Amino acid sequence: MQTLNLLEQQFSDFNAFRLFESNHLENNQLGLALLEQLQTTLDLNELLNKFAMMASRYVEFSGLSFKAESVEASIRGSRSGKISRHFNLSLNGQHLGRLVYGLNTPLSGSNEKILNELHRYFLNPLNNALTYRTALMLAMQDSLTGLGNRRYFDEQIKRAMHQANRSHNQVGLIVADLNKFKAINDTYGHAVGDKVLVHFADALRVSVRDSDSLFRFGGDEFVVLIECAGKESLEVIYHRIHDAVAADGYLEKYQVSCSLGATFMNRADTEKSFFERADQALYRKKMNMAPRLSLV
Repeated sequence: MQTLNLLEQQFSDFNAFRLFESNHLENNQLGLALLEQLQTTLDLNELLNKFAMMASRYVEFSGLSFKAESVEASIRGSRSGKISRHFNLSLNGQHLGRLVYGLNTPLSGSNEKILNELHRYFLNPLNNALTYRTALMLAMQDSLTGLGNRRYFDEQIKRAMHQANRSHNQVGLIVADLNKFKAINDTYGHAVGDKVLVHFADALRVSVRDSDSLFRFGGDEFVVLIECAGKESLEVIYHRIHDAVAADGYLEKYQVSCSLGATFMNRADTEKSFFERADQALYRKKMNMAPRLSLV
Protein backbone atom coordinates (compact mmCIF):
# COMPACT_ATOMS: atom_id res chain seq x y z
CA MET A 1 0.00 0.00 0.00
CA GLN A 2 1.35 3.43 -0.91
CA THR A 3 2.14 5.77 1.97
CA LEU A 4 2.66 9.50 2.16
CA ASN A 5 6.22 10.27 3.15
CA LEU A 6 5.45 13.83 4.08
CA LEU A 7 8.55 14.45 6.17
CA GLU A 8 10.67 13.69 3.15
CA GLN A 9 8.68 16.01 0.87
CA GLN A 10 10.99 18.16 -1.20
CA PHE A 11 9.90 21.79 -1.40
CA SER A 12 10.70 23.92 -4.42
CA ASP A 13 12.02 27.45 -4.27
CA PHE A 14 8.71 28.67 -5.62
CA ASN A 15 6.87 30.88 -3.12
CA ALA A 16 3.62 29.00 -2.65
CA PHE A 17 2.24 31.73 -0.43
CA ARG A 18 1.87 34.01 -3.45
CA LEU A 19 -0.60 31.59 -4.91
CA PHE A 20 -3.06 32.64 -2.23
CA GLU A 21 -2.61 36.41 -2.31
CA SER A 22 -5.46 36.93 -4.78
CA ASN A 23 -8.75 38.21 -3.36
CA HIS A 24 -10.59 36.08 -5.94
CA LEU A 25 -9.69 32.58 -4.90
CA GLU A 26 -12.33 31.03 -7.12
CA ASN A 27 -10.18 32.04 -10.08
CA ASN A 28 -7.01 30.59 -8.58
CA GLN A 29 -5.77 27.76 -10.78
CA LEU A 30 -4.27 25.84 -7.87
CA GLY A 31 -7.48 26.05 -5.90
CA LEU A 32 -9.56 24.94 -8.86
CA ALA A 33 -7.21 22.04 -9.50
CA LEU A 34 -7.47 20.99 -5.87
CA LEU A 35 -11.26 21.30 -5.91
CA GLU A 36 -11.44 19.23 -9.08
CA GLN A 37 -9.40 16.49 -7.40
CA LEU A 38 -11.48 16.54 -4.23
CA GLN A 39 -14.74 16.30 -6.13
CA THR A 40 -13.77 12.92 -7.61
CA THR A 41 -14.56 10.95 -4.44
CA LEU A 42 -17.12 10.69 -1.65
CA ASP A 43 -14.95 8.37 0.41
CA LEU A 44 -13.69 10.24 3.48
CA ASN A 45 -10.34 8.46 3.70
CA GLU A 46 -9.60 8.90 0.01
CA LEU A 47 -10.68 12.54 0.21
CA LEU A 48 -8.31 13.17 3.11
CA ASN A 49 -5.43 11.55 1.24
CA LYS A 50 -6.06 13.66 -1.85
CA PHE A 51 -6.14 16.82 0.23
CA ALA A 52 -2.94 15.86 2.07
CA MET A 53 -1.09 15.25 -1.20
CA MET A 54 -1.82 18.82 -2.28
CA ALA A 55 -1.25 20.44 1.13
CA SER A 56 2.08 18.65 1.60
CA ARG A 57 3.46 20.46 -1.44
CA TYR A 58 3.40 23.72 0.49
CA VAL A 59 3.38 22.87 4.21
CA GLU A 60 5.54 20.24 5.88
CA PHE A 61 3.70 17.86 8.22
CA SER A 62 4.14 14.25 9.26
CA GLY A 63 0.52 13.34 9.88
CA LEU A 64 -3.01 14.48 9.22
CA SER A 65 -6.30 13.27 10.62
CA PHE A 66 -9.92 14.39 10.59
CA LYS A 67 -12.00 14.07 13.74
CA ALA A 68 -15.70 14.64 14.30
CA GLU A 69 -18.19 13.44 16.91
CA SER A 70 -18.63 9.96 15.43
CA VAL A 71 -16.04 9.96 12.64
CA GLU A 72 -12.28 9.67 12.56
CA ALA A 73 -9.99 9.22 9.57
CA SER A 74 -6.24 9.53 8.98
CA ILE A 75 -4.07 9.68 5.90
CA ARG A 76 -1.99 6.67 4.89
CA GLY A 77 1.31 6.63 6.72
CA SER A 78 0.19 9.31 9.16
CA ARG A 79 2.59 9.84 12.06
CA SER A 80 2.27 12.01 15.13
CA GLY A 81 4.64 14.98 15.30
CA LYS A 82 6.22 16.87 18.14
CA ILE A 83 3.39 19.40 17.84
CA SER A 84 -0.30 18.91 17.09
CA ARG A 85 -2.12 21.77 15.39
CA HIS A 86 -5.92 21.71 15.27
CA PHE A 87 -8.13 23.55 12.75
CA ASN A 88 -11.88 23.64 13.33
CA LEU A 89 -13.87 23.38 10.10
CA SER A 90 -17.33 24.92 9.69
CA LEU A 91 -19.60 25.40 6.70
CA ASN A 92 -22.59 27.74 6.74
CA GLY A 93 -22.42 27.91 10.52
CA GLN A 94 -22.34 24.12 10.94
CA HIS A 95 -19.33 22.56 12.65
CA LEU A 96 -18.05 19.68 10.51
CA GLY A 97 -15.11 18.57 12.65
CA ARG A 98 -11.45 19.39 12.92
CA LEU A 99 -8.24 18.68 11.04
CA VAL A 100 -5.28 17.72 13.19
CA TYR A 101 -1.79 18.15 11.73
CA GLY A 102 1.26 16.42 13.18
CA LEU A 103 4.13 18.92 12.98
CA ASN A 104 7.79 18.71 13.93
CA THR A 105 8.29 22.49 13.88
CA PRO A 106 5.90 25.32 14.74
CA LEU A 107 3.62 26.47 11.95
CA SER A 108 4.63 29.84 10.54
CA GLY A 109 2.07 32.58 9.98
CA SER A 110 2.39 32.27 6.21
CA ASN A 111 1.94 28.48 6.28
CA GLU A 112 -1.07 28.84 8.56
CA LYS A 113 -2.62 31.20 6.03
CA ILE A 114 -1.91 28.72 3.23
CA LEU A 115 -3.64 25.94 5.14
CA ASN A 116 -6.64 28.13 5.94
CA GLU A 117 -7.00 28.95 2.24
CA LEU A 118 -6.69 25.27 1.28
CA HIS A 119 -9.32 24.40 3.88
CA ARG A 120 -11.78 26.65 2.07
CA TYR A 121 -11.59 24.34 -0.95
CA PHE A 122 -11.84 21.29 1.30
CA LEU A 123 -15.08 22.28 3.07
CA ASN A 124 -17.72 21.44 0.45
CA PRO A 125 -16.18 18.12 -0.65
CA LEU A 126 -15.79 17.21 3.04
CA ASN A 127 -19.42 18.06 3.74
CA ASN A 128 -20.48 15.94 0.74
CA ALA A 129 -18.39 13.00 2.00
CA LEU A 130 -19.84 13.26 5.51
CA THR A 131 -23.39 13.46 4.15
CA TYR A 132 -22.76 10.41 1.97
CA ARG A 133 -21.28 8.51 4.91
CA THR A 134 -24.32 9.33 7.04
CA ALA A 135 -26.63 8.11 4.27
CA LEU A 136 -24.70 4.85 4.02
CA MET A 137 -24.84 4.33 7.76
CA LEU A 138 -28.59 4.98 7.83
CA ALA A 139 -29.03 2.45 5.04
CA MET A 140 -27.22 -0.09 7.25
CA GLN A 141 -29.15 0.77 10.43
CA ASP A 142 -32.39 -0.49 11.92
CA SER A 143 -34.49 2.64 12.35
CA LEU A 144 -36.23 1.52 15.56
CA THR A 145 -33.31 0.27 17.66
CA GLY A 146 -30.29 1.89 16.00
CA LEU A 147 -28.61 -1.50 15.64
CA GLY A 148 -27.22 -2.74 12.34
CA ASN A 149 -29.75 -4.21 9.92
CA ARG A 150 -29.69 -7.45 7.90
CA ARG A 151 -27.87 -5.82 5.01
CA TYR A 152 -25.10 -4.61 7.32
CA PHE A 153 -24.91 -8.03 8.97
CA ASP A 154 -24.39 -9.70 5.59
CA GLU A 155 -21.40 -7.42 4.98
CA GLN A 156 -19.92 -7.76 8.44
CA ILE A 157 -20.17 -11.53 8.75
CA LYS A 158 -18.42 -11.95 5.41
CA ARG A 159 -15.64 -9.60 6.52
CA ALA A 160 -15.32 -11.22 9.97
CA MET A 161 -15.13 -14.75 8.56
CA HIS A 162 -12.50 -13.73 6.03
CA GLN A 163 -10.44 -12.02 8.72
CA ALA A 164 -10.78 -15.01 11.06
CA ASN A 165 -9.53 -17.40 8.39
CA ARG A 166 -6.53 -15.18 7.74
CA SER A 167 -5.63 -14.65 11.39
CA HIS A 168 -6.73 -18.11 12.64
CA ASN A 169 -9.10 -16.58 15.19
CA GLN A 170 -12.59 -17.74 16.08
CA VAL A 171 -15.84 -15.98 15.31
CA GLY A 172 -18.96 -16.62 17.33
CA LEU A 173 -22.64 -15.90 16.69
CA ILE A 174 -25.47 -15.53 19.15
CA VAL A 175 -28.96 -15.40 17.65
CA ALA A 176 -31.71 -14.09 19.92
CA ASP A 177 -35.44 -13.62 19.91
CA LEU A 178 -38.11 -12.75 22.46
CA ASN A 179 -40.39 -15.40 23.85
CA LYS A 180 -44.10 -14.86 23.15
CA PHE A 181 -43.45 -11.46 21.60
CA LYS A 182 -46.52 -11.73 19.36
CA ALA A 183 -48.70 -12.00 22.47
CA ILE A 184 -47.26 -8.73 23.77
CA ASN A 185 -48.12 -6.95 20.51
CA ASP A 186 -51.59 -8.48 20.41
CA THR A 187 -52.37 -7.71 24.07
CA TYR A 188 -50.77 -4.29 24.60
CA GLY A 189 -50.39 -2.92 21.07
CA HIS A 190 -47.46 -2.19 18.78
CA ALA A 191 -46.35 0.92 20.68
CA VAL A 192 -45.56 -1.24 23.70
CA GLY A 193 -44.07 -3.91 21.45
CA ASP A 194 -41.74 -1.36 19.87
CA LYS A 195 -40.64 -0.11 23.27
CA VAL A 196 -39.94 -3.70 24.35
CA LEU A 197 -37.69 -4.11 21.30
CA VAL A 198 -35.82 -0.90 22.12
CA HIS A 199 -35.28 -2.02 25.72
CA PHE A 200 -34.08 -5.42 24.54
CA ALA A 201 -31.63 -3.74 22.13
CA ASP A 202 -30.33 -1.72 25.09
CA ALA A 203 -29.93 -4.91 27.10
CA LEU A 204 -27.82 -6.33 24.29
CA ARG A 205 -25.67 -3.20 24.17
CA VAL A 206 -24.70 -3.41 27.84
CA SER A 207 -23.94 -7.13 27.49
CA VAL A 208 -21.31 -7.09 24.74
CA ARG A 209 -17.76 -5.85 24.28
CA ASP A 210 -16.84 -2.81 22.20
CA SER A 211 -15.43 -5.14 19.54
CA ASP A 212 -18.72 -7.04 19.14
CA SER A 213 -21.46 -6.07 16.68
CA LEU A 214 -25.24 -6.06 17.13
CA PHE A 215 -27.95 -6.41 14.51
CA ARG A 216 -31.71 -6.57 14.27
CA PHE A 217 -33.13 -8.48 11.34
CA GLY A 218 -36.70 -7.27 11.83
CA GLY A 219 -39.46 -8.42 14.16
CA ASP A 220 -37.88 -9.72 17.36
CA GLU A 221 -34.86 -11.44 15.80
CA PHE A 222 -31.44 -10.15 16.81
CA VAL A 223 -27.85 -11.28 16.24
CA VAL A 224 -24.57 -10.72 18.10
CA LEU A 225 -21.39 -11.11 16.01
CA ILE A 226 -18.43 -11.86 18.28
CA GLU A 227 -14.95 -11.59 16.78
CA CYS A 228 -11.80 -13.04 18.36
CA ALA A 229 -14.22 -15.22 20.28
CA GLY A 230 -13.57 -18.02 22.73
CA LYS A 231 -15.93 -20.33 24.60
CA GLU A 232 -15.47 -18.25 27.75
CA SER A 233 -16.27 -14.94 26.03
CA LEU A 234 -19.36 -16.47 24.41
CA GLU A 235 -20.53 -17.81 27.78
CA VAL A 236 -20.00 -14.44 29.47
CA ILE A 237 -21.98 -12.55 26.84
CA TYR A 238 -24.67 -15.23 26.79
CA HIS A 239 -25.29 -14.93 30.54
CA ARG A 240 -24.93 -11.15 30.53
CA ILE A 241 -27.80 -10.92 28.07
CA HIS A 242 -30.08 -13.01 30.27
CA ASP A 243 -29.06 -10.96 33.31
CA ALA A 244 -29.59 -7.62 31.52
CA VAL A 245 -33.06 -8.67 30.36
CA ALA A 246 -34.00 -9.75 33.90
CA ALA A 247 -32.69 -6.46 35.32
CA ASP A 248 -34.64 -4.21 32.94
CA GLY A 249 -37.73 -2.88 34.72
CA TYR A 250 -39.74 -2.34 31.53
CA LEU A 251 -39.04 -5.85 30.24
CA GLU A 252 -39.86 -7.26 33.67
CA LYS A 253 -43.15 -5.36 33.68
CA TYR A 254 -44.27 -7.25 30.56
CA GLN A 255 -42.60 -10.50 31.63
CA VAL A 256 -40.26 -10.49 28.66
CA SER A 257 -37.68 -13.25 28.37
CA CYS A 258 -35.46 -14.28 25.50
CA SER A 259 -34.03 -17.37 23.87
CA LEU A 260 -30.46 -17.51 22.59
CA GLY A 261 -28.67 -19.83 20.21
CA ALA A 262 -24.89 -19.78 19.90
CA THR A 263 -22.23 -21.33 17.70
CA PHE A 264 -18.68 -20.91 16.44
CA MET A 265 -17.61 -20.67 12.83
CA ASN A 266 -16.17 -23.78 11.22
CA ARG A 267 -13.45 -23.39 8.59
CA ALA A 268 -15.72 -25.01 6.01
CA ASP A 269 -18.61 -22.65 6.75
CA THR A 270 -20.21 -20.25 4.34
CA GLU A 271 -21.99 -17.20 5.73
CA LYS A 272 -25.28 -19.07 5.21
CA SER A 273 -24.26 -22.31 6.95
CA PHE A 274 -22.72 -20.40 9.86
CA PHE A 275 -25.87 -18.37 10.51
CA GLU A 276 -28.22 -21.32 9.97
CA ARG A 277 -26.41 -23.38 12.59
CA ALA A 278 -26.82 -20.60 15.17
CA ASP A 279 -30.46 -20.20 14.16
CA GLN A 280 -31.06 -23.93 14.61
CA ALA A 281 -29.48 -23.73 18.06
CA LEU A 282 -31.90 -20.93 18.92
CA TYR A 283 -34.98 -22.96 18.04
CA ARG A 284 -33.71 -26.00 19.88
CA LYS A 285 -33.20 -23.75 22.90
CA LYS A 286 -36.78 -22.45 22.64
CA MET A 287 -38.05 -25.99 23.10
CA ASN A 288 -36.84 -26.15 26.71
CA MET A 289 -36.27 -22.42 27.54
CA ALA A 290 -33.15 -23.33 29.55
CA PRO A 291 -30.69 -20.45 30.11
CA ARG A 292 -27.63 -22.76 29.94
CA LEU A 293 -25.32 -22.22 26.95
CA SER A 294 -25.08 -25.13 24.52
CA LEU A 295 -22.75 -24.67 21.56
CA VAL A 296 -23.37 -26.50 18.30
